[in-house]
Amino acid sequence: MFVTTLAIPTHQESCLKEITHEVQRAIDESGIRDGSCLVYVPHTTAGLLVNENADPSVANDLVAALERLVPRRGSYSHAEGNAAAHIRASLIGASQCFVVSQGRLLLGTWQGIFLAEFDGPRQRHVIVSVQG
Repeated sequence: MFVTTLAIPTHQESCLKEITHEVQRAIDESGIRDGSCLVYVPHTTAGLLVNENADPSVANDLVAALERLVPRRGSYSHAEGNAAAHIRASLIGASQCFVVSQGRLLLGTWQGIFLAEFDGPRQRHVIVSVQG
């Protein structure tokens, strides 16, 4: 098993940042050719998702839809002021698992891996565990 932590800076309050290439680099570094890759975000105001990476408007639409669904300002009781970020992260989830074959992530033609930032800008950590 190989485990590494990626440091991913975000530059907006809410955004999707594609990290597919960084995850693939971690797999390359692991030397594992066939197995699985778990990608995990140890944060309560960020998440991970898989979606289209060919058209950036898809990521923008997803962020806008989440903002409409869970508005930043609302009648939340969480005193810290980032309740919406916690709710959005809970809806998206903190991890994704992928198949690795011949040293490559097996993703669909248009799929990419995205870090979902909901309380930025921040330096986020993404843990990548590759098992053969």
